[in-house]
Amino acid sequence: MNQLNFERSPKADATLALLWERVRRRGDMPGFTRAINAILASMRGEDEADFSMAETVLSDPVLTQKVLRLANSGMYSAFGQRINTVSKAILVLGTEAIGHLALGLKLIEELSKSTPDSLQAQIEMEKAVLAGMVAHQVAAQARVKDAEEAVVCSILHSLGRMMVTFYLPEQWVLLQQAGGAGGEDAAAHAQLGLPLEQIGRATAEHWGLPRNLIAGMRRVEPGERGEQFGHDDWLAALGTMASQTADSLWHDEDTGADEVQKIAESFAPMIGIEPDSIVGAIEKAKEEAAADLSIAPLANPPEKRAREAAATRMREAGNKILMSGVADMRDAAAGATPGQMMSMAIETAYHGLSFTRAFGFLRSRRDGKYTAKIGLGDHAKALLPQLAFDDAYDPNVFFAALGSDRVIFIENARDPKFSSKLPDWWKASLQEARCFVIIPLCTHGEPVGFIYGDWDDRYPTVYLSQTEFAMLNDLRGLVVKTVERRQQAEAAALRT
Repeated sequence: MNQLNFERSPKADATLALLWERVRRRGDMPGFTRAINAILASMRGEDEADFSMAETVLSDPVLTQKVLRLANSGMYSAFGQRINTVSKAILVLGTEAIGHLALGLKLIEELSKSTPDSLQAQIEMEKAVLAGMVAHQVAAQARVKDAEEAVVCSILHSLGRMMVTFYLPEQWVLLQQAGGAGGEDAAAHAQLGLPLEQIGRATAEHWGLPRNLIAGMRRVEPGERGEQFGHDDWLAALGTMASQTADSLWHDEDTGADEVQKIAESFAPMIGIEPDSIVGAIEKAKEEAAADLSIAPLANPPEKRAREAAATRMREAGNKILMSGVADMRDAAAGATPGQMMSMAIETAYHGLSFTRAFGFLRSRRDGKYTAKIGLGDHAKALLPQLAFDDAYDPNVFFAALGSDRVIFIENARDPKFSSKLPDWWKASLQEARCFVIIPLCTHGEPVGFIYGDWDDRYPTVYLSQTEFAMLNDLRGLVVKTVERRQQAEAAALRT
């Protein structure tokens, strides 16, 4: 097995030990090691009865189609002969080419569908996929028969960055503090005891990847081919170029095209094709990425896309909380008091919609006031004494919601044009809110209270879907029914 070429130190050993412990607890990058074990066994010819290459390929319909398409491509097909079976394709392509094709497919598949909690991990994973696409198009231009091997090496070039952002996010923060954004590689040796490249290669050895792939993970400086320039050097050069290109393409800024041109010109002598051909291949990769991956459109900043992905996951989880909460309220409705139902409703809405703060207001006819009785979230308990106002009509958004008996969502409470619709008590206590929702509680046309929830600047874009509006209406309907039942019981008691 290829030995890692770096000076071991206690700090390096500690970093790798922590990484393997995190991997053990959390599991390898989702499903990847399970997939590669069968592929590698097939490439090595081990246990052929269970892990033959044909069986491995045929177990995956997408991989089957890719193998047959590659075998019938102009690079491999001879005299127009059509290859219709995987077994024949293996004879034409060889197990190594198919193994690399399978590894690249599984890497892209797992990285594309992975949804890590860390924003930076999501960015690094998507950049790696883009680097693989660039390598594939450039290798196709070079007319080499080991294009699939080049794709895997290029994806793996960012493996160290992916592993640290995915499993050691607190260390990544320290790297950014020490080296600045984009300077993590320079800070890694001092901070972690070894470069990020070596963390990637250590991981590849930990997974048992072949020596040629690990050798191709090296980062190299561009220049002319030396006398000893070999296949591993070509893989390393293409992988380095593809990774640098993925960084330049990522933001799709005005300077990106110039940067890509410079990268193409600097690596062209090592890769062996003209700079213009490299640039053309990169453009094809960019189109492929825009069509096939979540990276599209490239003009979207990665932070925005990752936030949107995180928001989608949060919303899906929140909707499950809303549905479960409404179901719990239905189960409890027969025996619960209005106060208990109100508490369940506020808790469900607070967690299901990720409110910054949520409050339950009740109306006292005797005092002529609405008063907040329960609160959840940031400083909610301290704010409760300040949240009270007269029930005499005032032309503001709260009385509009109570009068219409409809859930109202205010998307931008800071719009100057909307200021006149906000009451003084809200401006004095809840002005940090960026947007909020009012859930009125009315019986027989008369308000008895309402639920209020808001979001601050940590949630710059908030909207409520029709599904969420429907669940909020279910939630308030259950509270109102309990109040009506209490009112009916009190009226019956008075009559007797």
